[in-house]
Amino acid sequence: MRNKGVVVFLTVVITALCLYYLSFTLVSNRVEGQATAYATDAVGNVDFDKKQAYLDSIYREPVYNFLGAKFTYKEIKETELGLGLDLQGGMHVTLEVSPVEIVKGLSGNSKDVTFNLSLNQATEAAKTSNEKFVNLFYATWQQNASGRKLSEIFATAANRGRISLESSDSDILKIIDTEVENAIERSFNILRTRVDRFGTSQPNIQRIQGSGRIQIELPGVSNAERVRNLLQGVAKLQFWEVAEINEFLAELEEVNRLLVAEAQAAKGSSTAQTEEEADETTDLERQLAQGSEGDDISTQISPLFSLTKGQGLVYEIRDTVTINRILARDDVRTLLPRNVKFLWSVKPQVVDNMELLELFGIKYNRASDQAPLEGDVITDARQTLDQTSRPAVSMQMNADGARRWRKLTSENIGRRIAVVLDDYVYTAPVVQSEIPSGQSEITGNFTIEEAKDLANILKSGSLPAPTKIVEEAIIGPTLGKEAQKQGVVSMIAGLVLVVLFMVAYYSKGGFVAIAALVFNIFFILGILAQLGAALTLPGIAGIVLTIGMSIDANVLIFERIKEELRRGSGLIAAINEGYNKAFSAILDSNVTTFLTGAILYALGQGPVKGFAIVLMIGIASSFFSSVFITRVIVHWMSKKGDKSNISFATPFARNVLGQLNIDFLSKRKIAYIISTTIIVIGLAIAAINGLKFGVDFTGGRSYIVQFAQPITATDLKVGLDGEFEGSVEVKTYGANNVMKVTTSYLINEDDDASNAEVERKVIEGIASITGLTYNTDATNLSESQFAITGSSKVGATVADDIKKSSAEAMFFALVAIFLYILLRFRKWQFSLGSIIALVHDVFFVIAAFAIASALGATFEIDQVFIAAVLTVVGYSINDTVIVFDRIRENIENRGTSKLVKMFNDAINQTMARTLITSATTLIVVLVLLIFGGEVLRGFSFALFIGVLIGTYSSIYIATPVVVDLMKRELEAEAAQEASGKKTA
Repeated sequence: MRNKGVVVFLTVVITALCLYYLSFTLVSNRVEGQATAYATDAVGNVDFDKKQAYLDSIYREPVYNFLGAKFTYKEIKETELGLGLDLQGGMHVTLEVSPVEIVKGLSGNSKDVTFNLSLNQATEAAKTSNEKFVNLFYATWQQNASGRKLSEIFATAANRGRISLESSDSDILKIIDTEVENAIERSFNILRTRVDRFGTSQPNIQRIQGSGRIQIELPGVSNAERVRNLLQGVAKLQFWEVAEINEFLAELEEVNRLLVAEAQAAKGSSTAQTEEEADETTDLERQLAQGSEGDDISTQISPLFSLTKGQGLVYEIRDTVTINRILARDDVRTLLPRNVKFLWSVKPQVVDNMELLELFGIKYNRASDQAPLEGDVITDARQTLDQTSRPAVSMQMNADGARRWRKLTSENIGRRIAVVLDDYVYTAPVVQSEIPSGQSEITGNFTIEEAKDLANILKSGSLPAPTKIVEEAIIGPTLGKEAQKQGVVSMIAGLVLVVLFMVAYYSKGGFVAIAALVFNIFFILGILAQLGAALTLPGIAGIVLTIGMSIDANVLIFERIKEELRRGSGLIAAINEGYNKAFSAILDSNVTTFLTGAILYALGQGPVKGFAIVLMIGIASSFFSSVFITRVIVHWMSKKGDKSNISFATPFARNVLGQLNIDFLSKRKIAYIISTTIIVIGLAIAAINGLKFGVDFTGGRSYIVQFAQPITATDLKVGLDGEFEGSVEVKTYGANNVMKVTTSYLINEDDDASNAEVERKVIEGIASITGLTYNTDATNLSESQFAITGSSKVGATVADDIKKSSAEAMFFALVAIFLYILLRFRKWQFSLGSIIALVHDVFFVIAAFAIASALGATFEIDQVFIAAVLTVVGYSINDTVIVFDRIRENIENRGTSKLVKMFNDAINQTMARTLITSATTLIVVLVLLIFGGEVLRGFSFALFIGVLIGTYSSIYIATPVVVDLMKRELEAEAAQEASGKKTA
């Protein structure tokens, strides 16, 4: 075997790297186990806030020593193989978009006393009311304005053409309401952009209907502070001139004298009391008192100067509270220059184990508070490297910004300009020369992560209205621990059965295939960890698909080797020919599936993107392990030449499916009728009865339910599924005795009666399942009671843009498959046949769900269903390309005569591979369907139907359709045969 050394070298290197990166996951699990133990009380309740506090406390502490290299918990989390929200939970955040600023902006920031009074009163009323803010504002305006019209406030130059002095209040309220709604929607979209770029996999973001609130769930968040900063940031970028300390040093000394005088006065008032108590002190106490007096500098210098570290106004983080209190005092503010404000640097510098922040003096005009230059002139921003290869942010400004930036830099050569984001100084570089163009670079002590965050925020744009976090909690996984355990055990059991089957069928060759499978799964997990990606349920679906493809590649090779052995070739020659002839089929099937994954990743969102990442990694590792690693192993096992003790079939399997001669194509019209009938019946049932869409598609009402004892989320979900007509989702919320129950029951009804009906069903369902009684007082729960502590109505997780992007991704994936097959097989009929088979398979799965629902086995259409359908598409195209490849080979060997026979021969020749691959994949899926638990049943059912139909369509749909599309070739063949008979 050529290049054996290269393959061995790459295998060793990749294995070592995977072991290295996966070791971080093991350390992370150990640390989180310690945090869980710390946060668990005597009864067994886990306080997730306490657990997160523990993890935050060690965030920057070394927790792992690898060959002398120490890694902090922060570095561990950045490198570990993470889990998605569906598998591990994460952080729940509810943000509120304030409409006050929008109303103020529409008024042109009116100073009208009545207007501002009404706004303030409406803001207070909104804290205890569910009424729209615009309605609350108008009610207070009517009370305060004594008949005045709103047009007096809102008929500004900026609103010309929309609002005039003749506009009615109702028209103006409609405009305000529209603007508020648009602002909330824009905030929602910007937050979605920020969340997608945050680095977590499959985040959930929902609008809470009827309010200005947005709910976000981020999986596996370990640094809650970074989440808060990213989500709440207004991204108001400003460029300010820095006032150096010597420019206001005299004022600071005045402040120092004020504070010292206060300290001396306070010490003098306590002297008398100290003298009265002197007789009662011991000698030791007297010595300590004398020592303290000698060390006390509070009467000589104030904390403003005594707490500084190094040059300038640099302080430890813990001392910033003291400095802020000093600067906030009215008597201190009167002493400071009116044209200087003080802002902190955003990131601490670590010096001698101290975290230090610098306090900047910023020149500004109190009358306008307008920066010389603001971020609205920036047209693009991205993370780059500066001239010293340190992370930086590159910015491009528009023409107006470039002109003003040139003026600002020309006036401040040799001085610092502070880049300020939301009143924090990110960097304050010295201007070296005038910057004539709009292309600039923000430099500073950034990490790559921080530079990316800043660039992402700038690219997303300023939020149209301020947002604030009104609720946050650490939540549990959608797929509970019990469901995860059932799924993992089922998949392992399925893989064990696959191992036994492969060894029983392929003898020692089966062990080789299993070795490739182990390498494949190991490489997938290691590469995911190296990329910092997260494993989600759709990702697991991708692994299931790559397991099938890994087995499939080896089955193709082994069947080819068996064919060569049956023809009388020697062992070594058969092995070489087997690998060579199987290569093109393996390459084509892997490339078409990889193209699908690449397009799904580029255009898809949410679960589609998670599936695509794992699929692409899996295809690459599967191809390497199944083709190259197995070749090295087989070469080693056959080093004795044709006398080597290696076999690729057991006695009972030696000639099984080897000499088939079935006329499949003669039955194609029957297959067309069967498929059409089932699909039409299924779609008709779906149109009449509807499909059961999950909460993530429909939205629903959420209830926070508190119990006295820990509750298993999976058990509660399975029980509630039987109580509702709609979908139900249950997850832990803040602690394992608090559950968040979301149901789509009566989702289209929004009246009080419907709200009461849904809440009643939730209470009755929980009471029926658990045997507990409902208590309205959550503060006084006994062990036999539960209470609902909060509720809200949420929008769909799978928003319209995700549905649209998924559809676009699927469309372009089909186009790519069409073009690739056209390129490789040189006939459009093969391309169209494969696409028709894929569409058939997807519709068949949907029809199967509808028929199963009609028969009483209801499965949900949710994000997991999307993952299953994508798996079916990948599996089906893989099956189809294998058959097409053998047809192409037959045409190359025999020409185009007797096409139908060649197509039948190709199906028969690949039948062993088709059935064995399907069988091994179905073993895993079937075990998962039977033993994987209720939560995974819909997912495994879709996979089960998909694998069956993918196998069926490659035989009875894809190939027959190609035959029917090649009418011209068939007619030419028939005419040639007829002319031959006449000649005879």
